[in-house]
Amino acid sequence: MYNKQHTIKKAVSVSGVGLHTGHQVTLTFKPDEIDSGIKFQRVDLPEKPIIEADADLVVDTSRGTTIAKGEARVSTVEHVLSALVGLQIDNVLIEVDGPETPIMDGSAKLFYEALESVGLEEQNALRNFFEIPEGIFLTDEKKNVEMALLPVDDYRVTVMIDYNSKVLGSQHASLNNIADFKQEISTCRTFVFLHELQQLYNNNLIKGGDLNNAIVVVDKLVSDDELKELAKIFNKPHIEVKEEGILDNIELRFKNEPARHKLLDVVGDLALVGRPIKGQILAARPGHSTNVAFAQKIKKYIKKAEKSAPKYDPNAEPVMDIDGISAMLRHRYPFQLVDKIIHQDHKTVIGLKNITINENFFQGHFPGNPVMPGVLQIEAMAQTGGILVLSSVDDPSEYWTYFLGIDNCRFRKMVRPGDTIILKCELLAPIKRGIAKMQGYAYVGNSVVSEATLTARIVKKDEE
Repeated sequence: MYNKQHTIKKAVSVSGVGLHTGHQVTLTFKPDEIDSGIKFQRVDLPEKPIIEADADLVVDTSRGTTIAKGEARVSTVEHVLSALVGLQIDNVLIEVDGPETPIMDGSAKLFYEALESVGLEEQNALRNFFEIPEGIFLTDEKKNVEMALLPVDDYRVTVMIDYNSKVLGSQHASLNNIADFKQEISTCRTFVFLHELQQLYNNNLIKGGDLNNAIVVVDKLVSDDELKELAKIFNKPHIEVKEEGILDNIELRFKNEPARHKLLDVVGDLALVGRPIKGQILAARPGHSTNVAFAQKIKKYIKKAEKSAPKYDPNAEPVMDIDGISAMLRHRYPFQLVDKIIHQDHKTVIGLKNITINENFFQGHFPGNPVMPGVLQIEAMAQTGGILVLSSVDDPSEYWTYFLGIDNCRFRKMVRPGDTIILKCELLAPIKRGIAKMQGYAYVGNSVVSEATLTARIVKKDEE
């Protein structure tokens, strides 16, 4: 998996009909900036509103996944999103001139190929992975759906479907390496049962339906009159079918193509979490509604985890050891206050400071009652943030970092010898003109011992 964020090198467009409206629609993928994420823009509407690919903006999952913001909406986003996940594209603006994406051939294949044709561009920022520390589970007893996200340092998906159908039976599909998405998953088409198809048509939907963009599963005997009616629906001179099988006897691309398409849907719907995931996804009989409910549950877990104390594994290799810190920061004894960096992404850094009785400040700060000065806790917090800020430039050794402001500073608990402080700084806005504003926290155990909003500036040595 890529460690750094990616966008596309240049704009690329695809056109086709919308599955339900039957109208011609064009999608244009455009490169976007670091941390911008995936966004859809309705360019056919006044003011051209933007809708973020966000699970909390989903308004309908009846026949695909629909997102909306205000009056603007975009339907059937899951196949587009799955192609972006398969290519590991983090930042892209998707212009669409209609209310739904084109169905194309019913898979993610043509989206994937269009994006791949223009190439990817690596961006100078780490991907903001959600690395799950413990299992997250969803069970919907009414729909007989079970989903799980389990810890693993990779991205894997396994799906099982069972429609109690003689044609499909019970099927499984797995994606064990994101590099296999193109060949193993992206080409797998959506499917529908014949009885569902007739109901959709009677409700004035699937106007863009075609036997070239969906697999129709025939799970009942079909009369000659019904075949003639289906030929009219699909604008074909005639349609054939075995007693039970696939309408017009279309060949499947894989024996378990329906299960692989359900996996494709899971990948696309879970992209609505808004962050790339490291974990093992297991799904039994999933559908769009439960996929989105699971994405929303994962989002809530992430928000809660972000407010809790970071987990520290002393057995894990640090992101940056003391040698790396010394090469980046110019501080030295007795003011080098960060021992190692244990996490860093595009907007968050977590450092660690071990407190011992041998610290020089204990000699004069409350002798006989050793307490770490609060001002040094803030300095340690700022040095940790300095690592994040300096990582945004090509040659950190050519820059100095200076405080511009400390706001909302609070000291919650005393820090004593034997404590290990975990220091977390998160950017509140993108760095502009060398100025960074960060929210900093210092933890001992699960408790916040100090916090502050820090503003700093990086200055090139020859520009001081």
